[in-house]
Amino acid sequence: MVKSAFLLAAILVLAPCPGGSSTISTSPRGKLYVFHYENVLGTSLELKIVASSAAQSEKAAEAALAEIDRESHILSSWDPDSEFSRWFRTLGQPVRISPELFEVLSLFDQWRDRTHGALDASAETITRVWKRAAAEKRLPSQTELDSAVASVRRVHWQLDSDHRTATHTTDAPLALNSFVKSYIAGRAAETALGASGAQGLVVNIGGDLVVRGDRSEPVDVSDPKSDAENGAPIARLVVRDSAVATSGDYRRGVEIGGRHYSHIVDPRTGMPADQVISSTVIARTPSDAGALATALSVLTPEQSSQIVASMPGVEYLLVMKSGEKIVSRGWSSLEAPSALRVATMRPPAAYRQVAAQSGTSAWDSGYELTVSIELRLIEEFRVKRPYVAVWIEDQEHAPVRTIALWFAKYKYLHELRAWSREENMRSVSEDTHVMNSVSSATRPPGKYTFKWDGRDDFGKLVKTGKYTVMIEAAREHGTDQLMHQEMDFNGSPKQFQLPGGAEIASASLEYHKIAQ
Repeated sequence: MVKSAFLLAAILVLAPCPGGSSTISTSPRGKLYVFHYENVLGTSLELKIVASSAAQSEKAAEAALAEIDRESHILSSWDPDSEFSRWFRTLGQPVRISPELFEVLSLFDQWRDRTHGALDASAETITRVWKRAAAEKRLPSQTELDSAVASVRRVHWQLDSDHRTATHTTDAPLALNSFVKSYIAGRAAETALGASGAQGLVVNIGGDLVVRGDRSEPVDVSDPKSDAENGAPIARLVVRDSAVATSGDYRRGVEIGGRHYSHIVDPRTGMPADQVISSTVIARTPSDAGALATALSVLTPEQSSQIVASMPGVEYLLVMKSGEKIVSRGWSSLEAPSALRVATMRPPAAYRQVAAQSGTSAWDSGYELTVSIELRLIEEFRVKRPYVAVWIEDQEHAPVRTIALWFAKYKYLHELRAWSREENMRSVSEDTHVMNSVSSATRPPGKYTFKWDGRDDFGKLVKTGKYTVMIEAAREHGTDQLMHQEMDFNGSPKQFQLPGGAEIASASLEYHKIAQ
């Protein structure tokens, strides 16, 4: 059996097919270091740091994590001990608050006015109405929605800038969502650069990212209609010294009567926003990008255009329910040139002969395999992401397609023992696993989905027949968990649920028709 270095160039984090990845530029004064974590602000975190040494990159990462923790303890709506939560429990009394909390409350006031109520911290009132109704398997009544909207329209706090105090004035539920994740990412990036002397840095918290310093970052924008880690992006950008934020209805929300309702609600009507299914915004200021990504999901395209027209340097991409894409005037100037795309390496002839064997007829292109994994996490505890490989083998256990490969340090890649067996490790470049950053709707921590379209690593459809889906997770000098399931890909839908282990809590496989 032979594998080759081209597998690393064509995979996650991840190109959908050979030739789909982009080159990554680094500063001539530094090397790129990448760190991945789960359970950060309720989602995942990726840090990319351009530094002169591993020690400098570690210092930058530690500074970024410390700032994220500090800001979270101030602004979190879910931590009962955060400064915001403690302030929320007061009523009718001026409370002196931190500069950060005062700034965020002020920004919410500004965005509430600028969007004419389309962005509001008290939208949480409406969100809870929909969640409660979904739990009871019914739609909210009009009376419930009217009451929630009336509550939203009240003034929930009063700020005194001279004394830096905030007076909580209502009992309406509040959540500092929308732009706070981007706000914290920006603060973390600035702190990390200042504390470490690193040349450049990317902080990506659950799909909202900030690029700072000497770094031009390739960014893929997820397609809301193909919600998989290895799905083809709907846009490719090159971003420098800016923030990118994406909001969408495709990862969170509620199901009622078999219909999905977005978690993004219109505070003015009480209804979920369903016309714009994804909005991506690029702005110099992280809070602007985050706030607009939410607001533009609620507003009409005409309203969005009017607001952005008054904000120099802001660009956006809207994906409508119909599939139509609407972009701002300067969006195209940020798109990655085709010259950034690189060709993937080809495997040797021996690999080509193996991949062609199996079955009698070609894979039905109307079908695909969905692989979903959930990493085992400790609740409310930040952890480094393990190394993960997902691949397909034929009946002779020869490799057919590597769907995903995540690793942090090349020298520990062999910890994925099953994936790397008989691998020609010397031919693998150390940085081929570093792929574009991804801007997307926020994902839950540790949950990832991949697709296999029945193509081998050449982009050719395999034959029908039996193949084995392999999933492996490992840690440096630690655990090595292997899951596998043989499946007959013969045009008949089927599902499998795989038992969990030390690193992967659960995995599911679904061979199904592609939704039209």
